[in-house]
Amino acid sequence: MDPADDAVIAATRRWLERAVIGLDLCPFARGVHLSGRIRWVVSRATTPDALLADLGRELRALQAADPDAVDTTLLIHPQALADFLDYNDFLDVADAALEALGLDEALQVASFHPRYQFAGTEPDDITNYTNRSPYPTLHLLRQASVERAVAAFPDPEAIFGANIETLRRLGHAGWAALFAADPPG
Repeated sequence: MDPADDAVIAATRRWLERAVIGLDLCPFARGVHLSGRIRWVVSRATTPDALLADLGRELRALQAADPDAVDTTLLIHPQALADFLDYNDFLDVADAALEALGLDEALQVASFHPRYQFAGTEPDDITNYTNRSPYPTLHLLRQASVERAVAAFPDPEAIFGANIETLRRLGHAGWAALFAADPPG
């Protein structure tokens, strides 16, 4: 693997461990991470078309993989769709690709971006950070895994609200502190 890819994955893994798992933004992430069932892929795509090709390849690979070995994929694309609005538009393309491949009932795509912004929020609103990752990232998930996780969680609709409250309590300074330095040792 390219050393630059290693750095991209390391930054994304750090975000997953400190924010997503550390703040419990996704209560389902810990299990797949600790069991090593996340496929980490860095796309070198620089255009939406090249990213779409990588996405198609990764969707097919996830579908073909044994869920006990690979349950989910993080397709990280640091050189494509840096503009959030372009990225957001690409999500429709990603959904169309799922459908065109006949995988829309088996897989889904979740989205993370360094400039993620929910509709009706200001760019610097801390609540946007629930979906802010170090690099633009498409999270490919198995529908069956999502359904099992949601069924096992007492109130899945409460996750979003809890995340908003967590980030409001944390604030921008707390978010920055999560990534300020690695602990000694």
